[in-house]
Amino acid sequence: MAATATDAKRSFDDGRNETPPQRLDRNATELVQEMRVAAVGIQVLLAFLLVVPFQTGWKDVTSFDRREYFVTLVAIAIATTLLIAPSIHHRILFREREKAYLVDLGNRLVIIAAGFLTVGFTGIFVLLSHVLFGGVVATVAGAFTAVAISAVWFVLPLNHLRKARDRR
Repeated sequence: MAATATDAKRSFDDGRNETPPQRLDRNATELVQEMRVAAVGIQVLLAFLLVVPFQTGWKDVTSFDRREYFVTLVAIAIATTLLIAPSIHHRILFREREKAYLVDLGNRLVIIAAGFLTVGFTGIFVLLSHVLFGGVVATVAGAFTAVAISAVWFVLPLNHLRKARDRR
């Protein structure tokens, strides 16, 4: 049986007295605020990664470090692209009554970007740890970083979501 608009409205009813367009406006505003937080972190990481190869000691790093750097740079570049995409989509679709599409796609892109950002953060910790201390510390730092970020960004909210759905 297909869901109706009323079913969709009821399934997302969070007790607020707002119309569907008001809810979309609020969701869009919240998404933009969240993207701003992520954008600051991305800017710092990308700036760091863009200057690293031009530092005097860079020519002395190992081939592992160069590969790790490149994987990390690609992950951060993809995260940056995904975080910028909703703004570009909004400009292209401005005044075309596509806010529901923009909010839904923007939400998905930000979550995917967070995955690539996790890879990028982990890569930076592995790279710096490897240059400073060597392989064992880099492995531990990378594993710890990946697990910690994944737990805080993904496992906690997904676990909460599962429990909330079980209570319904």
